[in-house]
Amino acid sequence: MKFIMVIAGLLTINILPQWNTGAIKLGYFNPSATDGGFIIGFEGGQHFDKYMSWTWSVDWFNRNYVDKELVDELNQYYPGAFGETNELRASTNIHDFPVMFGISARFPISKRAQFFAVGSIGAELLIINYRNFQNPTDDEFEAAFDFNWRVGIGAAFAIGPYTEFFGELTYHESHPSWTYEDDEFYYPNAVLERSYNMSGFMTRVGIRFFY
Repeated sequence: MKFIMVIAGLLTINILPQWNTGAIKLGYFNPSATDGGFIIGFEGGQHFDKYMSWTWSVDWFNRNYVDKELVDELNQYYPGAFGETNELRASTNIHDFPVMFGISARFPISKRAQFFAVGSIGAELLIINYRNFQNPTDDEFEAAFDFNWRVGIGAAFAIGPYTEFFGELTYHESHPSWTYEDDEFYYPNAVLERSYNMSGFMTRVGIRFFY
């Protein structure tokens, strides 16, 4: 009987912390490659301890901008096409999809409020809608990939038995890129690389629910 009670107690200890979480996040992301803008994301998780959890997340960030770095490169490589033509060639629309896996630690400061820290690693898909070099009024598509990492801190406040409101500050690091050949202009068969520095800070708020 005692053996059964001990086993039951151990099972209870192992099972109780295994609750799941889901969170919707909205905020502002300011990567180096472009101007800052709106970012939306979803984060899931599972607690393996009272104050520790595994997490996974996916985000979406979209911007339409002129790639100033590319304009400078084009002005250097092709000096006969200064001005509006190269700016049109550098017009870019990106859709960024980071997918992260990480761990979160919580530090209670009261019965309803907690600080937390998060560290994540993952991969990133960048879908690019850019202008054709020879015909700048035509669009083309490309996909760029990279591994990424992210660290962040935040604070959460319980608004119900199964929900909380939170805010966080995060630094995100990634450099998706792709290569292409230029065999039409001054540098025959040159292999050029377009890299997008998607590193930067994001500030977000959200609602997390427990189930």
